[in-house]
Amino acid sequence: MTIPHHLVGTGDHHVLVLHDWFGTSAGWGPFLDYLDGGAFRYAFLDYRGYGRRKDVPGAYTLAEIASDALTLADQLGWDRFSLVGHSMGGKAAQQVLAEAPLRVRKLVGLAPVPAGPYPLDEAGEALFHGAAGDREKRFAILDLVTGRRAGRVWLDRMVDQSLRLSTPEAFGGYVRDWTTADLLPRIDRNPVPVKVIVGEHDLALTAEVMRGTFLSHYPNAELEELPGSGHYPMYEAPVALAVSLEDFLHD
Repeated sequence: MTIPHHLVGTGDHHVLVLHDWFGTSAGWGPFLDYLDGGAFRYAFLDYRGYGRRKDVPGAYTLAEIASDALTLADQLGWDRFSLVGHSMGGKAAQQVLAEAPLRVRKLVGLAPVPAGPYPLDEAGEALFHGAAGDREKRFAILDLVTGRRAGRVWLDRMVDQSLRLSTPEAFGGYVRDWTTADLLPRIDRNPVPVKVIVGEHDLALTAEVMRGTFLSHYPNAELEELPGSGHYPMYEAPVALAVSLEDFLHD
Protein backbone atom coordinates (compact mmCIF):
# COMPACT_ATOMS: atom_id res chain seq x y z
CA MET A 1 0.00 0.00 0.00
CA THR A 2 1.29 3.46 -0.94
CA ILE A 3 2.11 5.82 1.92
CA PRO A 4 -0.78 8.34 2.16
CA HIS A 5 0.04 11.57 0.37
CA HIS A 6 -1.53 14.43 -1.56
CA LEU A 7 -0.71 14.89 -5.27
CA VAL A 8 -0.89 18.16 -7.18
CA GLY A 9 -0.16 18.40 -10.92
CA THR A 10 0.76 16.01 -13.70
CA GLY A 11 4.09 17.43 -14.90
CA ASP A 12 7.34 15.64 -15.64
CA HIS A 13 9.35 17.40 -12.92
CA HIS A 14 8.63 15.51 -9.72
CA VAL A 15 8.78 17.30 -6.35
CA LEU A 16 8.58 15.82 -2.84
CA VAL A 17 7.19 18.33 -0.32
CA LEU A 18 7.81 18.07 3.44
CA HIS A 19 5.69 20.06 5.86
CA ASP A 20 6.60 21.97 9.02
CA TRP A 21 6.29 21.04 12.69
CA PHE A 22 2.78 22.51 12.93
CA GLY A 23 1.55 21.39 9.52
CA THR A 24 0.38 18.42 7.48
CA SER A 25 0.17 17.55 3.79
CA ALA A 26 -3.06 19.60 3.77
CA GLY A 27 -1.59 22.58 5.62
CA TRP A 28 -0.39 24.62 2.66
CA GLY A 29 -3.20 27.15 2.33
CA PRO A 30 -4.02 29.01 -0.91
CA PHE A 31 -0.47 28.47 -2.24
CA LEU A 32 -1.57 25.20 -3.88
CA ASP A 33 -3.96 27.08 -6.16
CA TYR A 34 -1.06 28.87 -7.89
CA LEU A 35 1.23 25.93 -8.68
CA ASP A 36 1.94 24.99 -12.29
CA GLY A 37 0.51 21.48 -12.49
CA GLY A 38 1.39 21.19 -16.15
CA ALA A 39 5.11 21.47 -15.50
CA PHE A 40 5.35 19.85 -12.06
CA ARG A 41 3.93 16.95 -10.09
CA TYR A 42 4.06 17.58 -6.36
CA ALA A 43 3.68 14.90 -3.68
CA PHE A 44 2.89 16.22 -0.20
CA LEU A 45 3.77 13.73 2.54
CA ASP A 46 2.26 13.37 6.02
CA TYR A 47 4.72 12.38 8.75
CA ARG A 48 3.98 9.61 11.20
CA GLY A 49 1.70 10.98 13.89
CA TYR A 50 0.32 13.69 11.58
CA GLY A 51 -2.64 14.16 9.24
CA ARG A 52 -3.78 11.00 7.48
CA ARG A 53 -0.96 9.13 9.27
CA LYS A 54 -1.88 10.39 12.72
CA ASP A 55 -2.45 6.85 13.95
CA VAL A 56 0.83 5.51 12.53
CA PRO A 57 3.36 5.04 15.36
CA GLY A 58 6.99 5.94 14.88
CA ALA A 59 10.27 7.09 16.31
CA TYR A 60 9.40 10.68 15.20
CA THR A 61 12.82 11.56 13.82
CA LEU A 62 14.19 13.25 10.71
CA ALA A 63 15.73 9.95 9.65
CA GLU A 64 12.31 8.34 9.74
CA ILE A 65 10.79 11.17 7.68
CA ALA A 66 13.57 10.75 5.12
CA SER A 67 13.06 6.98 4.98
CA ASP A 68 9.32 7.41 4.43
CA ALA A 69 9.90 10.12 1.80
CA LEU A 70 12.25 7.88 -0.16
CA THR A 71 9.82 4.97 0.16
CA LEU A 72 7.06 7.18 -1.23
CA ALA A 73 9.30 8.25 -4.12
CA ASP A 74 9.95 4.58 -4.89
CA GLN A 75 6.24 3.79 -4.73
CA LEU A 76 5.52 6.63 -7.16
CA GLY A 77 8.27 5.43 -9.49
CA TRP A 78 10.32 8.62 -9.08
CA ASP A 79 14.00 7.88 -9.59
CA ARG A 80 14.93 11.58 -9.38
CA PHE A 81 13.02 14.44 -7.83
CA SER A 82 13.38 17.87 -6.30
CA LEU A 83 12.72 18.55 -2.63
CA VAL A 84 10.76 21.31 -0.92
CA GLY A 85 10.80 21.54 2.86
CA HIS A 86 9.19 24.07 5.16
CA SER A 87 10.80 24.87 8.54
CA MET A 88 11.39 21.48 10.24
CA GLY A 89 10.67 19.98 6.82
CA GLY A 90 13.62 21.95 5.47
CA LYS A 91 15.91 20.02 7.79
CA ALA A 92 14.14 16.77 6.92
CA ALA A 93 14.75 17.54 3.23
CA GLN A 94 18.46 17.80 3.99
CA GLN A 95 18.26 14.39 5.66
CA VAL A 96 16.78 13.02 2.41
CA LEU A 97 19.66 14.64 0.51
CA ALA A 98 22.15 13.03 2.88
CA GLU A 99 20.58 9.60 2.35
CA ALA A 100 20.17 9.79 -1.44
CA PRO A 101 22.25 12.64 -2.90
CA LEU A 102 22.22 11.31 -6.48
CA ARG A 103 18.42 11.28 -6.59
CA VAL A 104 17.91 14.96 -5.75
CA ARG A 105 17.68 17.47 -8.61
CA LYS A 106 17.14 20.66 -6.60
CA LEU A 107 16.35 21.58 -3.01
CA VAL A 108 14.17 24.45 -1.80
CA GLY A 109 14.02 25.45 1.85
CA LEU A 110 11.07 27.58 2.97
CA ALA A 111 12.09 29.26 6.23
CA PRO A 112 14.12 26.08 6.74
CA VAL A 113 15.83 24.82 9.87
CA PRO A 114 19.57 24.58 9.10
CA ALA A 115 21.51 21.32 9.08
CA GLY A 116 23.27 21.73 12.42
CA PRO A 117 21.83 21.63 15.94
CA TYR A 118 19.33 24.45 16.56
CA PRO A 119 20.41 26.29 19.72
CA LEU A 120 17.74 27.23 22.24
CA ASP A 121 18.30 29.24 25.39
CA GLU A 122 16.57 28.21 28.61
CA ALA A 123 13.40 30.16 27.80
CA GLY A 124 13.34 28.89 24.22
CA GLU A 125 13.77 25.31 25.35
CA ALA A 126 10.88 25.66 27.81
CA LEU A 127 8.71 27.20 25.08
CA PHE A 128 9.46 24.75 22.26
CA HIS A 129 9.74 21.57 24.30
CA GLY A 130 6.68 22.48 26.33
CA ALA A 131 4.48 23.11 23.29
CA ALA A 132 3.42 19.49 22.75
CA GLY A 133 0.96 19.69 25.63
CA ASP A 134 0.37 23.43 25.90
CA ARG A 135 -1.91 25.33 23.53
CA GLU A 136 -0.67 28.75 24.65
CA LYS A 137 2.93 27.83 23.93
CA ARG A 138 1.98 26.77 20.41
CA PHE A 139 0.19 30.09 19.97
CA ALA A 140 3.23 32.02 21.23
CA ILE A 141 5.57 30.23 18.81
CA LEU A 142 3.36 30.96 15.81
CA ASP A 143 2.96 34.58 16.89
CA LEU A 144 6.75 34.94 17.19
CA VAL A 145 7.68 33.47 13.82
CA THR A 146 5.08 35.54 11.96
CA GLY A 147 6.56 38.73 13.42
CA ARG A 148 3.68 39.33 15.84
CA ARG A 149 1.65 40.61 12.89
CA ALA A 150 -0.91 37.83 12.34
CA GLY A 151 -4.43 38.19 13.70
CA ARG A 152 -5.78 36.01 16.49
CA VAL A 153 -8.31 34.34 14.18
CA TRP A 154 -5.57 32.94 11.92
CA LEU A 155 -3.31 32.05 14.85
CA ASP A 156 -6.12 30.24 16.65
CA ARG A 157 -6.95 28.35 13.48
CA MET A 158 -3.35 27.24 13.01
CA VAL A 159 -3.01 26.16 16.63
CA ASP A 160 -6.31 24.27 16.60
CA GLN A 161 -5.33 22.56 13.36
CA SER A 162 -2.01 21.44 14.80
CA LEU A 163 -3.69 20.08 17.92
CA ARG A 164 -6.32 18.24 15.90
CA LEU A 165 -4.04 16.79 13.24
CA SER A 166 -1.01 15.66 15.25
CA THR A 167 -0.42 13.62 18.37
CA PRO A 168 1.40 15.10 21.37
CA GLU A 169 3.87 12.21 21.19
CA ALA A 170 4.80 12.98 17.58
CA PHE A 171 4.88 16.74 18.13
CA GLY A 172 7.18 16.32 21.13
CA GLY A 173 9.34 13.69 19.48
CA TYR A 174 10.07 15.68 16.35
CA VAL A 175 11.12 18.81 18.22
CA ARG A 176 13.62 16.83 20.27
CA ASP A 177 15.17 15.55 17.05
CA TRP A 178 15.13 18.62 14.80
CA THR A 179 16.67 20.82 17.48
CA THR A 180 19.54 18.41 18.23
CA ALA A 181 20.34 16.46 15.03
CA ASP A 182 23.57 17.42 13.28
CA LEU A 183 23.48 16.75 9.54
CA LEU A 184 26.24 19.16 8.63
CA PRO A 185 29.03 16.56 8.19
CA ARG A 186 26.82 14.73 5.69
CA ILE A 187 25.68 17.66 3.54
CA ASP A 188 28.45 20.27 3.78
CA ARG A 189 29.67 21.35 0.30
CA ASN A 190 27.06 19.27 -1.52
CA PRO A 191 26.81 20.81 -5.02
CA VAL A 192 23.03 20.42 -5.42
CA PRO A 193 21.30 23.66 -6.50
CA VAL A 194 19.60 25.14 -3.41
CA LYS A 195 17.20 28.04 -2.97
CA VAL A 196 16.30 29.38 0.45
CA ILE A 197 13.15 31.49 0.79
CA VAL A 198 12.45 33.41 3.99
CA GLY A 199 9.90 36.00 5.03
CA GLU A 200 11.10 39.46 5.99
CA HIS A 201 9.05 39.36 9.21
CA ASP A 202 10.18 35.95 10.47
CA LEU A 203 11.81 36.65 13.84
CA ALA A 204 13.46 33.22 14.10
CA LEU A 205 14.70 31.86 10.77
CA THR A 206 15.93 35.09 9.23
CA ALA A 207 17.94 35.95 6.13
CA GLU A 208 20.94 36.54 8.38
CA VAL A 209 20.62 33.02 9.82
CA MET A 210 20.47 31.59 6.29
CA ARG A 211 23.59 33.45 5.17
CA GLY A 212 25.49 31.91 8.06
CA THR A 213 24.20 28.39 7.45
CA PHE A 214 22.67 27.37 4.11
CA LEU A 215 24.68 29.80 2.01
CA SER A 216 27.84 28.65 3.79
CA HIS A 217 27.02 24.94 3.57
CA TYR A 218 25.95 24.75 -0.08
CA PRO A 219 28.19 26.27 -2.79
CA ASN A 220 25.28 26.56 -5.24
CA ALA A 221 22.79 28.20 -2.89
CA GLU A 222 20.81 31.39 -3.33
CA LEU A 223 18.56 33.35 -0.97
CA GLU A 224 15.34 35.31 -1.45
CA GLU A 225 13.56 37.31 1.23
CA LEU A 226 9.82 37.68 0.57
CA PRO A 227 8.33 41.04 1.53
CA GLY A 228 5.13 41.07 3.56
CA SER A 229 5.61 37.57 4.95
CA GLY A 230 6.78 35.86 8.08
CA HIS A 231 7.33 32.14 8.60
CA TYR A 232 4.26 31.03 6.65
CA PRO A 233 4.51 32.45 3.10
CA MET A 234 2.09 29.80 1.84
CA TYR A 235 -0.57 31.75 3.76
CA GLU A 236 0.97 35.22 3.94
CA ALA A 237 2.27 35.59 0.36
CA PRO A 238 1.05 32.58 -1.65
CA VAL A 239 1.35 34.00 -5.16
CA ALA A 240 4.84 35.37 -4.59
CA LEU A 241 5.92 32.07 -3.03
CA ALA A 242 4.65 29.99 -5.97
CA VAL A 243 6.49 32.24 -8.44
CA SER A 244 9.72 32.20 -6.42
CA LEU A 245 9.63 28.43 -6.02
CA GLU A 246 8.84 27.49 -9.59
CA ASP A 247 11.16 30.06 -11.17
CA PHE A 248 13.94 28.16 -9.42
CA LEU A 249 12.66 24.64 -10.11
CA HIS A 250 12.30 25.23 -13.85
CA ASP A 251 15.34 23.84 -15.68
